[in-house]
Amino acid sequence: MATEYGQGYGWDDGPGFRGEGTGERWNRLPAALRAPIEGRSLREFAYLMLNLPISIFTFTFAVTMMSLGAGLLITFLGVPVLAAGLAGCRGLGVLERARARGLLGLDVAAPEPLRMRKQGPMSWMGATLKSGASWRHFLYTMLHFPWAVFAFSVAITLWTTGWALLTYPLWFWLYPMYGGQDGLQLYGDETHRIFLDNPFEITVTALVGLLLTMATPWIVRALTLVDRGLVGGLLGPSRLATRVVELESDRGVVVDTAAADLRRIERDLHDGAQARLVALAMDLGLAKEKLTEDPEEAARMVGAAHGEVKTALQELRDLARGIHPAVLTDRGLDAALSSIASRCTVPVQVEVDLPARPAPAIEGIAYFTVSELLQNISKHSRATRASVDVWRIENRLMIQVVDNGVGGADVASGSGLAGLAGRLEAVDGILVVDSPVAGPTRVTAELPWRAA
Repeated sequence: MATEYGQGYGWDDGPGFRGEGTGERWNRLPAALRAPIEGRSLREFAYLMLNLPISIFTFTFAVTMMSLGAGLLITFLGVPVLAAGLAGCRGLGVLERARARGLLGLDVAAPEPLRMRKQGPMSWMGATLKSGASWRHFLYTMLHFPWAVFAFSVAITLWTTGWALLTYPLWFWLYPMYGGQDGLQLYGDETHRIFLDNPFEITVTALVGLLLTMATPWIVRALTLVDRGLVGGLLGPSRLATRVVELESDRGVVVDTAAADLRRIERDLHDGAQARLVALAMDLGLAKEKLTEDPEEAARMVGAAHGEVKTALQELRDLARGIHPAVLTDRGLDAALSSIASRCTVPVQVEVDLPARPAPAIEGIAYFTVSELLQNISKHSRATRASVDVWRIENRLMIQVVDNGVGGADVASGSGLAGLAGRLEAVDGILVVDSPVAGPTRVTAELPWRAA
């Protein structure tokens, strides 16, 4: 493509183009002028041209195999012939997905594999005949053939007519036609003849060709939308299979998250409250021994133990708040978010506009999402202010946390944001991070709305 050449070579091509490559100058042209000779348009046109011969072959193969198999069902031979026909359709689907990937840029995943309970030809035939993906591939061959004939006819007619009319002045100059009388004969019989042979008619013909040539790529692009739908809808995995894979992945995320939370709680108990309680028991034992010998020292040790009890209780409260805060259960999301905002190291403005309380599970995820984002602000952002907004749009709960810090946050960097995004995806949520270097950072989370 032209955009790959002449970039960054410092070419001087006159005013307005100093230091620009041909790709940059090419992109300055209007899309309507670029479209007829753009790589994408040519690839899409080539896709439609290949549609006809390929669909003829696939249609013929599918009809022959399925008709032969159906006719032989009176004997056992019909079953393997039908299975072979469906397997052949699946193989042709591999080629069609590769063609769509190469010419249309459409990347369609392979369909779900055959589910065979055991190895062997009988099991393979049964799995092939029961597979919905196999029958979708057969349906593709049936539907694609008539569409390929139509799309091929429209595309080749528009493309050749447009370029023929656009270049007609060249042909008129090179090849005088019809027995020495110049011009393109539009109509003719023994008594009437109409030719395009004067400058006005030639100019109008070329202009019509130019308009048709500029319009053809967009028509071709519209035609390929149908092909995209057929390939994506019939040759890829079914929605049910895709949803099952997503749910399995989400279940794994939920299990891993729950295991990580249990390990964190165990570690906090072992290193925090449990250690303090062990030390407290030892101090009280020493105080008990010194109670008769040195009452003042025993009283001092009891006072220190009292302080340790308060500290342990505070740690247990913090741990319980990390599991599920009581204020969230009692007073809802507004009060709970205001509580964690008050503990943030920067001033945080909280705005919650909800018509009702969401389901407890969604409410808890929203709470911990904001909590983790505010912790990131406290630790890494170097911000001076932040804001939290929560609202509902139709069936989605929206959360937006903004700070004026240094920015540079990225989900792909493997930070805590990646884990947070995984938790949200487990419940069909979305996390979007907009954090340019030098800030500000805007994190938007979407959760499905479920009423309490």
